[in-house]
Amino acid sequence: MAYVIKDSCISCGACEPECPVDVISAGDSIYVIDADGCIDCGACANVCPVDAPVPAE
Repeated sequence: MAYVIKDSCISCGACEPECPVDVISAGDSIYVIDADGCIDCGACANVCPVDAPVPAE
């Protein structure tokens, strides 16, 4: 199951360099994850200061 980034994202960018498959990018107001490429590793969630990346429901 892919991760998604919640609206609580503060756009700090900590998650982007941690993604081993480069599917995280800056969106209009928050960072976004391309669900088709996400490998569900959780690396983004491990570095996020506000726990914005979560497994998609």
